Amino acid sequence: MADSGQHLLPPLLDVDDPAVFTVHNPHGASPFLLLADHAGQRVPAALDALGLPQHELDRHIGWDIGIAGTTRELARRLDAWAIEQTYSRLLIDCNRPLASPTLIPETSDGTLVPGNAGLTEAQRQQRIDVIHTPYHARINAELDRRRDQGIPTLLVMMHSFTPAMNGSQRPWQAGVLYHQDTRFAHALLRTLREEGDLVVGDNQPYSVSSTSDYAVPMHGEARGLVHVELEIRQDLIADTAGQQAWAARLERIFRAMQSELLQLQLQ
Repeated sequence: MADSGQHLLPPLLDVDDPAVFTVHNPHGASPFLLLADHAGQRVPAALDALGLPQHELDRHIGWDIGIAGTTRELARRLDAWAIEQTYSRLLIDCNRPLASPTLIPETSDGTLVPGNAGLTEAQRQQRIDVIHTPYHARINAELDRRRDQGIPTLLVMMHSFTPAMNGSQRPWQAGVLYHQDTRFAHALLRTLREEGDLVVGDNQPYSVSSTSDYAVPMHGEARGLVHVELEIRQDLIADTAGQQAWAARLERIFRAMQSELLQLQLQ
């Protein structure tokens, strides 16, 4: 049977497809380390855009709009190590556990994804092996290196969210997300609210769990790192000016918080 094993499938990526991830500032000196799981919207050429028109991949279902530019600019300002995942969350969601039903969604916000319908186990495993696994392996390699060299790490998972979902407007400009470890999250929530011009969600517009999220449980909690998941509303960072403004704001905030957060890491 052609679908009985992944070795019988045609390659998922060919020579013209981009790398699964890009690392920025590989020698960055900052304790902050930035992850952008949903930065990209690419689909391997072999999968023909998953059967979707480009305007669907351009929507929030295809990627976290604006977060790539925001993360890159923040990494530059902080001199922080950052990683940006290249492929669309519709191909495979790199912030989902492997058992999650939304790891490879057949529908997303009302849009059917033809290229995800009726996948064999081999096809599903191929996407895990080619995209999800190497991306997280690179993060783990960097976190292992920093641990082994005694370099402190303050982990930030960078995301963005759509201003409206399921017919409801979302009032927040930003959301601070966390699961069991609230050290970074509660400090950041307080600091963002002290800015005075922001409505900030406390575990809104999403909350984190071990069954719906990957990065917080695996890279943050399992390692005992001070960490937070930050969501920024997409209309605020849809263009370069917005991305630069938010990166400047976060640079100022993170620098002001750095000593406090490093002390929390020691506790």
